[in-house]
Amino acid sequence: MNQIVTRGIVLRRTSYQEADRILTILTPDHGKVHALAKGVRKSKSKLAGGVELFSVSEIGFIHGRGELATLTTARLTINYSNIVQDINRTMLGYELIKLLNKVTEDAAGEEYFNLLTDAFDALDQAKINIDLINLWFRTQLLRIAGHTPNLRTDAAGNKLAQEGSYLFSYDDMAFLQKPQSPYSAGHIKFLRLVFSGNAPRTLQQVTGVESLILPCLNIVQTILPAHIRT
Repeated sequence: MNQIVTRGIVLRRTSYQEADRILTILTPDHGKVHALAKGVRKSKSKLAGGVELFSVSEIGFIHGRGELATLTTARLTINYSNIVQDINRTMLGYELIKLLNKVTEDAAGEEYFNLLTDAFDALDQAKINIDLINLWFRTQLLRIAGHTPNLRTDAAGNKLAQEGSYLFSYDDMAFLQKPQSPYSAGHIKFLRLVFSGNAPRTLQQVTGVESLILPCLNIVQTILPAHIRT
């Protein structure tokens, strides 16, 4: 049997028997790999250091006759160690890993691998607002799946004005101009930047970003489960 060597991010670890683990590993070129890591829970295991969470590793595995592959090698290449220094960033990291694992099929493409590595990189930087990272991650899941809301015209097809207040219509996936509504043109412009794929580091520099994040997150958190299985 030929060994396959690639990069991997551990999405899930389940203890198995006395010293083994069953792993779900996201790769850029082989989707999600479900693999048995034999003896990985032993203190002298050569695999243990390469199957840590919030890390990217070079892994080797062999497909067997059953559903599980066998992990043969695992070498840590990038460790986002600052994430676990902050409980809030750690908990968000767990949440994003779990969310990505739920919304992706086994044949997940490279874009999901890149999304998770970019999320880890942002979480590793204490200066980047964690609510912004949460917003950005969820918008990218929608964008990749083809569910970007209409941020150019209103529900009737009219171009959005530079001033005024808006409601968001979840049925139309578009904004509606209405007096004394909670969203402004500033929120819409910010959502355009986020859905365009700008990195959290860039979004952090937007003027007034702190006041824009949570209202936009409320919209995205409502849209996501309506269009993607979570």
